[in-house]
Amino acid sequence: MLRVVTDAAADMPLEWLEEHKVDVLPLYIRFGEESYLSDGRSDAPTFYQRVLERRAAPKTSLPSPEQVKAFYRKIAQKGDVIISLHVASKMSGTFSVVQTAASELKREFEIYVFDSQAGSAALGLMCREVRRLEAVGLLPRQIIERLEVLRQQVTVIFTLNTLDFAYLSGRVSALQNAMSVLLKIKPVIVLRDGVLQMTEKVRTRQNALQRVLAMVEEKLQGQLDDVVVVHANDLLAAQHLLSVVKQVLRVRGGWVSELSLPVAANLGPGTIGIVALPIGEEAG
Repeated sequence: MLRVVTDAAADMPLEWLEEHKVDVLPLYIRFGEESYLSDGRSDAPTFYQRVLERRAAPKTSLPSPEQVKAFYRKIAQKGDVIISLHVASKMSGTFSVVQTAASELKREFEIYVFDSQAGSAALGLMCREVRRLEAVGLLPRQIIERLEVLRQQVTVIFTLNTLDFAYLSGRVSALQNAMSVLLKIKPVIVLRDGVLQMTEKVRTRQNALQRVLAMVEEKLQGQLDDVVVVHANDLLAAQHLLSVVKQVLRVRGGWVSELSLPVAANLGPGTIGIVALPIGEEAG
């Protein structure tokens, strides 16, 4: 049997976990000595409030190889094939830990560990793509080859509503944060080669959202994509952006998804963006 595994940096509708039989490797977020489990079902508003109250950035705690091995043994039976898709190795050590665990289980399972070079809804869409490709008869190695093509084509562009969380995590300076508040600057972030890069600084949130949409439209160039609008505790804005996306882009499927806590912890509430994955011919 083919098992599909991802980690808690993935975003997808909760019903996909059951529909596409996806198992999520939990990640722990630590506030000092206190651990906060992130498994795709966490209470995001409570989490954001705790960060702001403490004025300290949480840190993601990697699982140990032993914990990963225990997880695989829990969700799979000996002889199963596992395709394990994970957040970009340039952004997290999760991929490396999983690789180590998989190599130690090669006599129990056939495990394909895949670096998505992304995260968030891109991981969720890739998990669903695995099941689609399985359904049309592709073998695990062929599925991995298809994913290697897709990860070069994925689009991830978003904007932050505040730099407070990035400041708390040490990603921007206090001066940059203060200037962004004074000038009402909203940074635009793009995923490039497995790394999130600030590419533009736009005045006002509305202009930033319009810029995100324009950049996505320019990159997709009219191709048919699955599109997810991701957000951090701003559902109404995400729903509105999705309605605009469906008017402007060629979208086969469009969803709204809450941004995973391991990602949102460094970005903050109000973060909103667009993730797009092209439609593969094999998926029909």
